[in-house]
Amino acid sequence: MKRGRYNRPFLHLTTMGVLGIGVLIAPFLAYTYPIFASQNNDLNLASSSAEKQSALTGEEVFKTDISQKPRDKIITYQVERGDTLESVANKFGISDNTIRWGNNLNTDTLTVGQSLKILPVSGIAYKVQSGDTVYTIAKKFNIDPQNIVDYPFNEFAGNGVNFALVTGETLIVPGGIEPSAQQTIKPYVYVATGPVPVTSDGFTWPTHGIVTQFASWYHMALDIAAPIGTPLIAASSGTVDYVSVGTYDTGYGNNVWVNKGDGVRYHYAHMESVNVSVGEHVVGGQTIIGWIGVTGNTTGPHVHFEIQVSGTLVNPLPYLQ
Repeated sequence: MKRGRYNRPFLHLTTMGVLGIGVLIAPFLAYTYPIFASQNNDLNLASSSAEKQSALTGEEVFKTDISQKPRDKIITYQVERGDTLESVANKFGISDNTIRWGNNLNTDTLTVGQSLKILPVSGIAYKVQSGDTVYTIAKKFNIDPQNIVDYPFNEFAGNGVNFALVTGETLIVPGGIEPSAQQTIKPYVYVATGPVPVTSDGFTWPTHGIVTQFASWYHMALDIAAPIGTPLIAASSGTVDYVSVGTYDTGYGNNVWVNKGDGVRYHYAHMESVNVSVGEHVVGGQTIIGWIGVTGNTTGPHVHFEIQVSGTLVNPLPYLQ
C-alpha cells in the first residue's frame, strides 16, 4: 500500500506477534509433543539441564556438603541417635582414643545428647603448665617435639623461634599418647632404609634414619631424624635449581631444591651445610646434597623432605624405595 510505505511497520508487528504466540504455546507443545525436543540441539541441552535439576529434588536438595577446610579449634558435638564412638571418630577423621582421652571416657557407650569435645586432629589437647616446654610435653606424650611445632594452629610466645609457651594456653599434640595408655599403645616406628642406587625414573630414600613425622594436610612432607652431619644423598637424578644457605628462609633454614624434570622437584630442609650449587647435575643414590642439621624452624636434627609434582606438594612416601 502506498508503494510499500507501511511494509516495515507491518513486518515488525507481524514478527513480534509470531514470536509472542510462540512463547505462549511453547510450553504446551513441549508438554504435549516431547519428541520435538529431541529434534533440536538447543532443546536437548535444555532437557539435559532440566534432568540434572530434577535429580536434585527430594532428599538430595536438602543435603549439606561439609567443607573440607581444616578445623583450627576444638568443637563440641552432641551425640545423636545411632552414634557410636567409632562412627563419631570416623565422622571427624580422628581416632577413637582421641575422643576417649579428650572426654575422659571410661566406657565406649554414648548417650543421646551427650556433649563430646572433638579435636581437629588425632592426638591430645594439653593445657600448658608452668615450666612446660615443647620438649617436656613431647616426652610426656611420647612423640617427637617437631610434631607440636609443625602443627599450624599452635601458637608460641615472642617470635616463635624459641617455641616459648604461655602458661594456661591449650596446645594440640598431634599423635600424642596418654601416659596411662603408653604401655599398651606403642608409636609406630618406620625406619628409612636408604639410600640405594636407582634408575633415572626412580626415587630412593635420601638418608638412613627414623621417620618421625609423616605427610598430613598441614605437613606434606616426611621428617627423617638422624645425627647431625649424616649425609643426605640425591633422592633422584636431576638438576639443582635452588639453594639457600645462611638464612631462615620461612623456617626451612639451609635448603636445596632439585628439579627432576617433567614437573617433578624434591626438597631438603634444615641442613647443616650444602654440598651442591645451582645448575649442578646430581645422580640419584650417589651425589651428596648436604648434611643433616638443625637450621631453620626445627627442634632437633632431621631432614624435612618434600616432593612437588606440577607445583603441588604430594606425599613422598609412595615415591620412595
